[in-house]
Amino acid sequence: MRSHSKIFAIAVLAVGVQLGACGGSDTPSGPLAKHFDDMYIAAIPLDQKQSVVQTQNDWSVAKMENAKAEADYNEVETEKLTIARNDVKASHLAVDSAISQKKSAEASADMNRVNQAQKDLHTAESLQKASEARVKYLEAYRDFLKRYWRYTQENMYWREAQYENAKAQLGQKNGIAPKGVSYDAFPKQEQDRAKRESAARQRVESERSHAMASRDSWMRAQESADRDNGHPTNFPDPMVAKAGSSQ
Repeated sequence: MRSHSKIFAIAVLAVGVQLGACGGSDTPSGPLAKHFDDMYIAAIPLDQKQSVVQTQNDWSVAKMENAKAEADYNEVETEKLTIARNDVKASHLAVDSAISQKKSAEASADMNRVNQAQKDLHTAESLQKASEARVKYLEAYRDFLKRYWRYTQENMYWREAQYENAKAQLGQKNGIAPKGVSYDAFPKQEQDRAKRESAARQRVESERSHAMASRDSWMRAQESADRDNGHPTNFPDPMVAKAGSSQ
């Protein structure tokens, strides 16, 4: 048994190494190891720096996207889910109350009261199912946002790696040779970060699909509850606005 466990552990480790080698590692991203100091190319004319300027702009945009992704995740985690979970607690109390009303109606032997109580209980249970489905949807949406946030981190570092590589290429082209700087390291760094960005983007799509499936389940439950309740609800649906955007 111990030998089987050891074989399994070795297999898992091998898979992890293989994923890392192809850019599929899911470990958190970290700062770049290589930077090319701006002062080395400060004296070079601006008309030679188009690539540097463009990659710097791309990096700035990526940083803003990362900050927005983090804010979106925190909003769902601290606000939307808290409200939705409180709604679930309220729905449980409503079901308990409807059960008590039904028992009271049955004790009265008044069939009009019994029928109404049965209908109210069915509605309360339907609303409870919808509120629980909504929490599951928002949890899946939160997980998607967390994954998207991770992607924006990878994209941010990839864009920074492009910027550092552009500066290094410009310095090399102009015969600048700073002590201790290896020009070969910058293209490799950019390629490694590009692989991580690509792998992270694919994981976003997988998490998005899961969130959309949870959304569909919630919508079906909510539509049924609205019919039983006799009027529609107006809960915000965060993925309606996100469906056609980069998220």
